[in-house]
Amino acid sequence: MDKAPWHPERLAARLPFLDARARLAAATRAFFVARGYREVETPSLVPAPGAEVHIRAFATRFEPHLGAGSGRALWLRTSPEIAIKKLLAGGCGPVFELARVWRNGEVSARHAPEFTMLEWYRPGLGFEGLMEETEAFVRAVCPPVVEHQGVACDLSLPFERLTMAEAFERHCEGLDILATEGDAGRLRDAAAARGFAPREGEGWEDLFFRLLLERVEPAIGRGRATFLTHWPAPQAALARRDPADPRAALRFELFVAGIELANAFDELTDAAEQRARFEEANAERRRLTGEHGWEVDEDFISALEAGMPATAGIALGFDRLAMLAAGARTIEDVLWLPVS
Repeated sequence: MDKAPWHPERLAARLPFLDARARLAAATRAFFVARGYREVETPSLVPAPGAEVHIRAFATRFEPHLGAGSGRALWLRTSPEIAIKKLLAGGCGPVFELARVWRNGEVSARHAPEFTMLEWYRPGLGFEGLMEETEAFVRAVCPPVVEHQGVACDLSLPFERLTMAEAFERHCEGLDILATEGDAGRLRDAAAARGFAPREGEGWEDLFFRLLLERVEPAIGRGRATFLTHWPAPQAALARRDPADPRAALRFELFVAGIELANAFDELTDAAEQRARFEEANAERRRLTGEHGWEVDEDFISALEAGMPATAGIALGFDRLAMLAAGARTIEDVLWLPVS
């Protein structure tokens, strides 16, 4: 029988990685404080846990003491994003949070059901500026060269910036992904013509992600880090559309040493469009799972209506960053008490 995570032998084996994690947290706070950010703490119990269709959340329920009134459904947050944006609408300025978050069903060498997300938002900072700041942050807190499972990245090299359209053209034999957006038949035909067999009943989103996971992601973030930018608009529920091409949204992900490390948006501030996107996502979640899920966070819509400043923001997997900084093999190596 495997020893428990607290067992002296297992804990001793993790301590070098955990000490490196503590140094990383201190360096992270120092980096953002030096740049004028305010550290915040937002609620873990929320009325709506997130916007991503495929993320499963942990449900709970608030029951008033001694039956004083009716209860309400609540969720453990999958991200602090919505709460932080409410603070931005209130005028709190540049902020960051090292937030404990939960995602149901996620477990692997790089996934845990409970983990830490680093998020930061600076009003007035644009899409390009956020990439520059992200690059500076990763370089400031990590060794010059990081490696994971035999894949190395030299962080002294300028980070590659690759649009989703360029990535599909390069790694999927010239496939024009934006020209197929939302048209499952057209994407299936294009994929089949390039030797990538679609599956029975596979929709546009399913096939897009399979091509991304099997053809694009294994080819990027190797040797040097890669920003994968300008995602198809339906894949960025909280991001603004690209003014130059509304088929794409101003979203990027960062890949380092073969690991997806961060996800960022030039944030959507239009309340009506945000409500419509939430409702579309909820309908798609019900279609896929048969579950009702959660309602739109009306308090967040009210915050957008009051006026959230133009902002770029990013969510970075802090445990994954700790893995890279410490040279750890799995996410459990950098968790004090992993959830079994």
